[in-house]
Amino acid sequence: MSLGVPGTSNEEKVFASDRVIRVGIIGAGEVAQTTHLPTLGLLSHLYKVVALCDVSQKLLDHCADKFHIAKENLYLKSSELVKRPDIDLVLVIVADEYHASAAVQAADAGKHVFIEKPMTLTSSDAESIISAQKRNSVIIWVGYMRRYATAFIEATKIVHSMKKIEYARVRDIIGYNHLFVNQSGSFPVRFSDIPDAAKDDMKLRATAAAVASIGEERAGNPTAVSTWRLLCSLGSHDLSAMRELLGPPKAVIGAAAHGTWITALFDYGGFVATYETGHDPVGSFDAHLEVYGDGKRVRVDYDTPYIKGLPITLTIAENDESGAFVERVIRPTYEDCYTLQFQALHDAIVGQGVVKCTPEDAIQELRTIELVMKALY
Repeated sequence: MSLGVPGTSNEEKVFASDRVIRVGIIGAGEVAQTTHLPTLGLLSHLYKVVALCDVSQKLLDHCADKFHIAKENLYLKSSELVKRPDIDLVLVIVADEYHASAAVQAADAGKHVFIEKPMTLTSSDAESIISAQKRNSVIIWVGYMRRYATAFIEATKIVHSMKKIEYARVRDIIGYNHLFVNQSGSFPVRFSDIPDAAKDDMKLRATAAAVASIGEERAGNPTAVSTWRLLCSLGSHDLSAMRELLGPPKAVIGAAAHGTWITALFDYGGFVATYETGHDPVGSFDAHLEVYGDGKRVRVDYDTPYIKGLPITLTIAENDESGAFVERVIRPTYEDCYTLQFQALHDAIVGQGVVKCTPEDAIQELRTIELVMKALY
């Protein structure tokens, strides 16, 4: 299903590229308020948010006023939002435990779907999304926005052309989210009017997902569950980008975890990739991927996505023909990767672009996380 038809005339293609996609959003929490709603508002030539769903009525009312959504277009139940005939695309940015049910619901209603990462917490839920995409012929797009950064795309081209990779490193050590969100100028809010039944249901779903993914014994270990959830959330960004850059790892040689810190060694056959991630109270966002090979070092550095316009850079270090060390830092654009991602999604919906982060692609992160968890516990 698409709103544009590939292979049509140039005039029709121009019309398709200008078409405004009508959006319904499930989940109005911090990520919606800080990134998605502001970004879609700035992309008003491509998108229009027409409806919003959340379990908090106070939050819905707040967002309706702030982001100019009509009060009659607010919903407490996602099943009602997805039925609207004036919605082309549903954004699923609710709690991870509800990603699969909301995405399948939207796809079965004939809507294209954007799912915030991680796609799901369990393989069975991932398979249900894959099945929903196939039977409804809609686009289901998983929100690994870092992979749409121009610097990352350029780095991928260089790395894929390397004859021999010697070593790779993936690092994501960042301060707590509130350190950046509080300085973003987006002023997100939260309310306490979430029904007890909804809280209880999410706890039950979280427990069931842990048992299904890491086994009953590890699901009873709070430290193991915390490690698994960190890998599914922040870690899924890193592992997804690592896989596009290097391919899927063959195995995990070893891994260790302490508190909110995780280190793993991935075996790629001809080389090893190290992975390290964690949170601390320092207001720094140290996230990068670096590949060593063919006599050069290729590195992509990310800054926090919560503050719009911070550059994502590509650094290439090597010796020149005279033997002198040369380091080039390239800033391809100030456009943030959320904006780039939504532009690419619009192209795909109107039939003028491809979907890179598909459900079949995203399920591979669950397999990598499983390898790490088995090495840890």
